[in-house]
Amino acid sequence: MSGSVVRQPFPEIEPYASGLLDVGDDNQIYWETSGNPHGRPVLVVHGGPGGGGRRGARKTFDPDLFRIVLFDQRGCGESVPHASDPEVDMAYNTTEHLLADMELLREHLGIERWVLYGGSWACTLILAYAQRHPDRVIGIVLVGVTMTRPREIDWLYHGLRLLLPIEWDRFRSGAPAAYRDGNLVEGYRQLMEHPDPAVREQAAQQWCVWEDAVIAHETLGAPGQYSAKLDSAQLAFVRICTHYFAHAAWLGDGQLLRDAHRLAGIPGVLIHGRLDLSAPLLTAWELTQAWPEAELRIIDDSGHTGSPAMATSIYDAVARFAN
Repeated sequence: MSGSVVRQPFPEIEPYASGLLDVGDDNQIYWETSGNPHGRPVLVVHGGPGGGGRRGARKTFDPDLFRIVLFDQRGCGESVPHASDPEVDMAYNTTEHLLADMELLREHLGIERWVLYGGSWACTLILAYAQRHPDRVIGIVLVGVTMTRPREIDWLYHGLRLLLPIEWDRFRSGAPAAYRDGNLVEGYRQLMEHPDPAVREQAAQQWCVWEDAVIAHETLGAPGQYSAKLDSAQLAFVRICTHYFAHAAWLGDGQLLRDAHRLAGIPGVLIHGRLDLSAPLLTAWELTQAWPEAELRIIDDSGHTGSPAMATSIYDAVARFAN
């Protein structure tokens, strides 16, 4: 699928309200609302995990029709404390914590039901939230679908050596020797907890170099975006990623697919690039087989980071939930 007419983003807007919400465990999450205070509420869930701080998603939604809610998940973006600080205890940053934070934010903002939108890791978090709180969800738009299953994690950090052997060997060499022939994600997780800041910085850089290698072919998208992160954002991103992926996001293997029946009655649009190496198309297809109300849109020229055709498909999907 590809769009014949490229849709343009909506103009830049600024939030009309923002703040830090105390979610317990000495954590506060940043939130903001923009657009129409009386419009259709939409929650923008960022990827990563740990990829907070980006505000460009505001331009995806018609500000006259939507009440646009953005938030930074624990430990990243403008939420505090920041996971780049090695003293921050990661025990209070799990999928369960994030699900509770989302529900607390909904209550704080006085929203009864909302549309959920996000890509990559956000898809996992959105699915987990919607399966737990289906009565709070109007509709769902997922981009670059993931369910953070062990096999998906294994593909991204081990299986892709079949296609990128040189880059993967460099990635492997950055892990502690004891993990080079085993669980690389756990090896990097341990490096991100090392007391020496130089060790943490080098591990974060090498992790991002690998992530960039996986999207290097995506010339219509945003290649090089991982290594371009600022130092503190990069440290938080990699620390949170390795923490979540080393624990398979604290989800049972195949849990989100098995529990897709809980999404019955919720309309969804799944938008996925055929050229996505990070998250192969199979995951999105499997989900649509288990979720009859979901429509799968395959973007032939897009990878994980998008393309103009994917952007157009996103705008069209979002507009479906405006009324």
